[in-house]
Amino acid sequence: MSEATSTSGTRRNEDDGAHLASVRDAAAEHASKHRRLIRSARDGRLLSALMLPGLLAWPGSGYGVITTTGRKTGKPRRKCIRVIRRGNKAYIVQLRPPELAMTRPSAVSAWVWNIRSNPNVKLRIRGGTFAGVARELKEPAELAEARAAFCEKVTLSDYGECALHLRGLPTRAKIEELHRYWFDTGIPLVVDLVD
Repeated sequence: MSEATSTSGTRRNEDDGAHLASVRDAAAEHASKHRRLIRSARDGRLLSALMLPGLLAWPGSGYGVITTTGRKTGKPRRKCIRVIRRGNKAYIVQLRPPELAMTRPSAVSAWVWNIRSNPNVKLRIRGGTFAGVARELKEPAELAEARAAFCEKVTLSDYGECALHLRGLPTRAKIEELHRYWFDTGIPLVVDLVD
């Protein structure tokens, strides 16, 4: 390989290392504020399975169900998610609870691996079920747009979610802080919806 290519690879590794360190730091800062609702990947799957029938029947504002194609099985896989729609874009984030973010800041959920393998998804949100193409956000301008959309939107359901995740009474400020934490420590994605 050329020197330019190896320098580019080194810079990317340094950027990845700095990002993982910032994820760990943010998780350590926020850990004392969070309840230990989800202690493992199994707990997250259980919570999603409990929420799934309700969100399939009536997805509330700010929430929905993403259907991916299993990368190994080829079968449809559904996951409950927080989703914010802006026009033909739907913003979602793979969450990392503080305990996970401190120990494994580069952890990736199965549904994100499925998207990496096959980006064609279905999204059940308020207003119907939409086909789309999902992708991880990398560009600074797109990340800023997604962060603003994801973190500033507060729905009535967010108050209950905040009570499950954070200690104390939920407030708009706490909800926005929780959403910023999720965005900054998670994997932000966008689904470009197909008409």
